[in-house]
Amino acid sequence: MSGRYQLYLTTAANPANSNHKLLCYHTRPLAFCSIHMPSQSSSQSARDSLGRRLFSMTWPMLAGVVALMSFQLVDSVFVGMLGTEPLAAMGFTMPINQLMIGIQVGTGIAATALISRALGAGKADYAKRLSALVLITGSGLMALLALSVYLLKQPILHALGAGEELFIHTDSYWLPWLVSSWSHAFLYFGNSLCRANGNTRLPGLMMVVTSLLNMALDPIFIFLFGWGLPGAAFATIVSCTIGSAVIYSRVIRHHWLAFDLQQIKVLPALGSIAKISLPAMLSQLMPGMAALMATRIVAGYGATAIAAWALGTRLETFSIVIILALTMSMPPMLGRMLGARDLTQVHKLIWLAIRFILVLQLAIAIFWLLLRPLVIGIVAQEPATAEYLASYMLIVPVSYSMLGVCILLVSSCNALGMPMRALVTSAVRLFLCYLPCVAVGAWLGDMTGLYLGVLAGNCLAGLFSWQLYRQGFKKLQAGLQPERTG
Repeated sequence: MSGRYQLYLTTAANPANSNHKLLCYHTRPLAFCSIHMPSQSSSQSARDSLGRRLFSMTWPMLAGVVALMSFQLVDSVFVGMLGTEPLAAMGFTMPINQLMIGIQVGTGIAATALISRALGAGKADYAKRLSALVLITGSGLMALLALSVYLLKQPILHALGAGEELFIHTDSYWLPWLVSSWSHAFLYFGNSLCRANGNTRLPGLMMVVTSLLNMALDPIFIFLFGWGLPGAAFATIVSCTIGSAVIYSRVIRHHWLAFDLQQIKVLPALGSIAKISLPAMLSQLMPGMAALMATRIVAGYGATAIAAWALGTRLETFSIVIILALTMSMPPMLGRMLGARDLTQVHKLIWLAIRFILVLQLAIAIFWLLLRPLVIGIVAQEPATAEYLASYMLIVPVSYSMLGVCILLVSSCNALGMPMRALVTSAVRLFLCYLPCVAVGAWLGDMTGLYLGVLAGNCLAGLFSWQLYRQGFKKLQAGLQPERTG
């Protein structure tokens, strides 16, 4: 044997990934080649490594989401201690708050997708300037919206049906609340920049710290200082300001922002942001519309049915909290993989997360089934409410796995630059699967039929979302193919 030459065949998705080796042994009479594919142990090692990366990115977000939910619950409890009217005055901010959160989350989704993709493609300078553009655009847009809401306060309250007796509370609360909403959005944009750069621990930690600080300041500002309802908003302003100081000091220290925007084409960059953020904003607003329609159907069965439905909705929120954390941790990973043109890893990561969700949510459904008598005894005192909730806990949690798959794939489509597909998936889930099944189930079998409709709607949504994702992924592969072969 005169010599041995080793050539590397790269994967189609990422030229840097040289897993397949072609070993050529040249002899004088002939030459023969043998292809050495990765062993099963190395493939398992790669999957384990991907799983560890996903876990390390997700657990800080999980802690943050749980803390955020806890803070919102505690905030409502403290305001409720002031009486019915202050609580109602805060309740009238919820529709506007949903709109503002939809805009900030849509902007954050665009930021995470575009910045992580630029970093994955090795365009670090462009990512820094894009980060600055997102921060300026998002903060300015939120400030403009807050100012508009403040100037149109009276017409908005009249349109929502607020009574004159509440105006004494809204007059003092409206401005601090709008400032607190902007402060929260500014902090959220900083969290998005950190996540886009691969740091989820600091945003998760700040979500926990600011939530705990808010909970600690609430009784001080509301009761001790005697500020009442505006005290809740001031507590949010202070906690978000402190969180923003920590987040942006880290962002500046790592040079993740560059404000010399003349180095990039601003209008095309704004177009890229709008292309992802606008559909994402609509996706954020649609669940509220669907929830309102479903609640109207449930309301036909009386107050006890509504009470059980409200308890079930909270049960669902806490059941899918890990999925919500995944939707915050996975987009930066997917964006970088897409920027590096590594679609093989993209699909592996999504499939790994789907399998995890299916197993986890099945375990959670069994958990709720076993704890059903205990939970019902604690939260449902009325016999009729307890009966409705027992049926809910028996039927609906089984479908959380497919609901989780749908939520995950919507987030993944946004991260992969397919915002319209994400929007279509959300619309199909809510308006073609969930609501029709709920309506038909209620028509056929009262509340038990309605719960079965929720089960069927969530399962259909999961199946449809998988098909839509697969179609989009194939188009994504086809779109990258010419550049790989050219």
